[in-house]
Amino acid sequence: MKQVHLIAINIRSALNVGSFFRTADALGIRKIWLAGYCATPEHETVKKTALGAEQTVEWEHVTDPIECLEHVKDLGFRILGLERMEGAIDLKRYQPTYPCAIVVGNEVEGLSKMQLERCDDIVEIPQVGTKESMNVAVAAGIAMYVLASGKL
Repeated sequence: MKQVHLIAINIRSALNVGSFFRTADALGIRKIWLAGYCATPEHETVKKTALGAEQTVEWEHVTDPIECLEHVKDLGFRILGLERMEGAIDLKRYQPTYPCAIVVGNEVEGLSKMQLERCDDIVEIPQVGTKESMNVAVAAGIAMYVLASGKL
């Protein structure tokens, strides 16, 4: 199995954090890094949404998102920001190298310029509808699936 981690930065909703755990467990994602003001698995809403996956997926909370990104990079991971922006690579065309970590940002603000600068690559999920973005847990789930399975 390909080694993939998820880095979640400043996620406001404990429901989204719980969803990350449940999806990560289903896809074999080895670790979730919760950076900044994310709820952690001790939060009742995270537990309720994760349905026990918070006990099967390794996780770590890091207060400073930049330190988290730099630490994971120092561990040898390629850091992939998931953000809709000019110059981002279509996830369907992206050729990942492993180990890698997909980074998702705040539900409203996304990833900051400083956070994006720490990423090795920026990938996006092309969209054809009228909305500018997807729910962060849905987008993270798609990216985790593609990176863990190599399929889209």
